[in-house]
Amino acid sequence: MSNAKLPFEYYGEKSAQGLTSFSGLPLYIELANISGLNTAINEALKLKQRGWTDQQILMTLILLNISGGDCVEDVNRLEADEGLSGLILKIETSGMKRKERRAYERRWRKTKRRAFPSAASIHRYLEKFHNASEEKLRKKGVAYIPKKNDSLELLVKINSTLINFAQSKNPSSVATLDQDATLAKTHKNTALYCYEKHKAYQPFNTYWVEQEMILHSEFRDGNVPAGYEQLRILQETLELLPEGVEKVYVRSDSAGYQVDFLRYCAEGKNQRFGVIEFAVATKVTKSFKLAVAQIEDKEWQAIYKTDGEKRVKTEQEWAEVCFVPSWLATSKNSLNYRFIAIRERMSVQAELDGIEPVQQELPFQTIQTNNKQYKLFGMVTNRKLSGNELINWHRKRCGDSEKIHSVEKGDLAGGQFPSNKFGANAAWWQIMILAFNLNQLMKVFALPKPLKNKRLKKLRFEIICVSGHVVSHARKLLIKLGGGLQTVSLIRQIRENIHNLTHAPPLITV
Repeated sequence: MSNAKLPFEYYGEKSAQGLTSFSGLPLYIELANISGLNTAINEALKLKQRGWTDQQILMTLILLNISGGDCVEDVNRLEADEGLSGLILKIETSGMKRKERRAYERRWRKTKRRAFPSAASIHRYLEKFHNASEEKLRKKGVAYIPKKNDSLELLVKINSTLINFAQSKNPSSVATLDQDATLAKTHKNTALYCYEKHKAYQPFNTYWVEQEMILHSEFRDGNVPAGYEQLRILQETLELLPEGVEKVYVRSDSAGYQVDFLRYCAEGKNQRFGVIEFAVATKVTKSFKLAVAQIEDKEWQAIYKTDGEKRVKTEQEWAEVCFVPSWLATSKNSLNYRFIAIRERMSVQAELDGIEPVQQELPFQTIQTNNKQYKLFGMVTNRKLSGNELINWHRKRCGDSEKIHSVEKGDLAGGQFPSNKFGANAAWWQIMILAFNLNQLMKVFALPKPLKNKRLKKLRFEIICVSGHVVSHARKLLIKLGGGLQTVSLIRQIRENIHNLTHAPPLITV
């Protein structure tokens, strides 16, 4: 192929009426209806914004997340899509009498009709979730979580509709809760610096493993430590678990290594669930190191992991530690806690002649035994699993959490923030959580098996960003799909699966 200009040209279509690049988005609108999300929004919020209902604005932002937009101004891309805009308008006026429809269409001062709210309207709407009276309490060097105003409280509660719907269709008696915070970098003037020395927000997530959904997410400033008020968050999360859940497990990194948090779980202080079994990474303190140093070499056992059907030996070892921290020394319930040490031999690097060895500050603790240097990690638990099984169970949290954070900030719009106002950004984050969970419902209940574990990037390629032509024919609204018969068959099957949720019996109980 030569370096010359290729033999094609770009021209604008005179009329794009009825053409859409988002033929799969209406599937998510239908799922939002069937799951009760749209009804919950209408019942919970009464903010409105110049002719737009709460449901219209929030669903616009949810669709913006699903379709790949990451800023408010990307709504212009949805509005410019003639086919999608026409479809939305026809859906909203479906079933109306002519007089009602004309009144609905004339609600604007200008003659131009919009299917989606403008970027300016969305910005004004998001600011209604901001609690201005809390701003003066957000300070550098002070860990503080601004109180939500009433509107933001109601927005957060809407997520329970999706959680309860998932539980009604796929009942689980078990809830394994993974708790973890994530840094979302930002350049907003009012944002505060995080421990990585850049401006950020640091939301704290609680993920329900069995339902594959985010059960609770609290928006925070970047200077708020990950484990700050983690017990309160756990208590709030437990209240959100729907009926049918009988047993709760909790996994956390070292942010959860707090006396009140561990005792609450181990000593059965929750009235509904009693003892909560947990595994939490410990802080490797000097006293913990001293206890590990007493372990004989023969007591260390190899850690194995499962790779497909194979059991593979790793480079790490584990051992039980006879460790009694000061907060347990006077407790009658010390037997409820087990401490486990994990070590990994550090590779030996050859010294170069004439070069002084450089002392590095390592991101992990180390210990020296028999002239060998090891990385050292710890874990506290009240579970009775074997050490190897327990370690592998706890480490599943790491993979899930990192994947979720990547989806929130990369696949969805959680990595960009629309405002300098904390409350507006908190609302933006919570709307992203609704989009995340709506997509999880789609994956679990409607998508065929080959697509269930795919990221949104793949789903956009396969079912969301599909070309189509929206037409009205014989009083019916049709979407003529591009992409061939295979794509038509796939989207029809997904829609049928969504419709079946209105009457399908629950799946097998976990």
